[in-house]
Amino acid sequence: MTEIDNSNYSKQEHTITALEGNLKAIAFALPIILIFAVPFYLLWGNPLKQLQEIIHSGFARIVFNLSIFIVGIVLHEIIHGITWALFSKQGMRSIKFGILKTSLTPYCHCREILKVNQYKIGVIMPAIILGFIPSIFSIITGNPIVLIFGIIFTIAAAGDFMVLWMLRKEKNTLVCDHPSKIGFIVYKEI
Repeated sequence: MTEIDNSNYSKQEHTITALEGNLKAIAFALPIILIFAVPFYLLWGNPLKQLQEIIHSGFARIVFNLSIFIVGIVLHEIIHGITWALFSKQGMRSIKFGILKTSLTPYCHCREILKVNQYKIGVIMPAIILGFIPSIFSIITGNPIVLIFGIIFTIAAAGDFMVLWMLRKEKNTLVCDHPSKIGFIVYKEI
């Protein structure tokens, strides 16, 4: 982690447990489904019926679609890393990728301290690229696979939305990913 002169800054940890994150993600799922699925339904009909037709089209197509979701999980973390690296003095050398052994969850960690708005951009980018854009695209085109992908990856960003919520009052502060917990550390100038 990049160090700063602690005599000029106060330091505050903001973390959540994995259980808190998962419970909030479940509560977050229904509104996201409604936001994207209702317009899709009104324009194109029942996406689940369309998905059943796709599922009946063959095993190879199902395997292909599942592999796309696995790639999406990895891309989510890569997008965090690339975005934060753009703001980091050390670039990609400041980014660490890994998998939490207890939950087999991939993660991305930025070791550098960033301005709060830079950190927020890195937090939200996977939701925009993998969630919002595909969901909106699916509503325009009527593609149920893209709709499901977009909804899943918007819901997968629930933890990221919680981080943004926890940062909502922070202005002109510095932020660093917490090195070992889910969350971050805020540095405020004294």
